[in-house]
Amino acid sequence: MTNTVNHPKHYAFGGIETIDYLKAKMTSDEFKGFLKGNVMKYMSRESEKNGVEYLKKALWYLNYLVEVEE
Repeated sequence: MTNTVNHPKHYAFGGIETIDYLKAKMTSDEFKGFLKGNVMKYMSRESEKNGVEYLKKALWYLNYLVEVEE
């Protein structure tokens, strides 16, 4: 079963997850901004899109941001 929140299949194309590639290529501040932007993106679209799934995606990025900050 595909996990559309934690590990979407299309985000791991080519053997590396996109988030890992971005983290490796961005400065720490750029990466934190990317994570914050994704939280905002999913929060602002949840009522127009997949509701709970989009809230889970926002939470995933928020949890990742907390992990980076700790």
